[in-house]
Amino acid sequence: MKTQDEGIKKICLAYSGGLDTSIIMPWLKEHYNNPEIIAVCTNVGQDEDWDAVERKAYASGASKYYLADCREELVSDFLYPMVRAGAVYEGKYMLGTSIHGCTGKGNDQVRFELTYKALAPHLKVIAPWRMWEIHSREQAIAYAEEHNLDLGEISRENIYSRDWNIWHMSHEGGILENPWNAPDESMFRLTKSPQDAPDKTTEVSIDFEKGIPVGLDGKKIAPVELMKQLNALAAENGIGRVDIVETRMVGMKSRGVYETPGGTLLHIALRDLEMFTTNYDALSLKQSLAQNYSDLVYAGK
Repeated sequence: MKTQDEGIKKICLAYSGGLDTSIIMPWLKEHYNNPEIIAVCTNVGQDEDWDAVERKAYASGASKYYLADCREELVSDFLYPMVRAGAVYEGKYMLGTSIHGCTGKGNDQVRFELTYKALAPHLKVIAPWRMWEIHSREQAIAYAEEHNLDLGEISRENIYSRDWNIWHMSHEGGILENPWNAPDESMFRLTKSPQDAPDKTTEVSIDFEKGIPVGLDGKKIAPVELMKQLNALAAENGIGRVDIVETRMVGMKSRGVYETPGGTLLHIALRDLEMFTTNYDALSLKQSLAQNYSDLVYAGK
């Protein structure tokens, strides 16, 4: 790709500190006449060393770095309404990464650009995934090495693409590209294997008000803290793993292995509660609407 001469002096980059956004910085400087790059990172509940992410952003070429804490907003305004709706895409995917967006290769490019066009149509969108010659994580690693970028734990041996928020962690790429390959146990980061979970019953009472989780065992708990406690409880007991091939908006089939420990608990608990409180016609309608809701979330609409 040739250098773009579009008079662009400043670029705001949605930055995670991962492989893709790290190599995007030098790529933008090479192809847009060395613009100023402002890295904006969002805390949506991933367990990161934020000081290290900031250092990496500056080392990769950012002139400024901003960190926005959006955990409360994500849980209260997006995740809990999904729980209440019973939204599960294609019967298995609990929309963990769809709800915040994280990769340019799949549906997120559509979600983000529709948002920009609606709220700030004067802004130009640069989408390197659709423009550059880097088509695999192996090529991305090679590019990073050529530009002396710190890859952290990423290597040709540990090549999984991961995205993480307080609801969910996704694993894609590597051996998962072949659907015949079972996930390796060392890949998982959040949950214990059911075989390694405690051989005893763990009892917990989840409190709901109007379909929204509000506490545990009769004690009111703030949304972010409640999700943390549910994640720890479910992960320890081997709950929340799913291995699927999903149908993406852009037409491709994508294999992913997902960990959604606390979210799985909430989904099952509320569905069981509704069996006590909702009649047949209402349940049937809700299930139909839940499918529509999940499709809308997946499409970013």
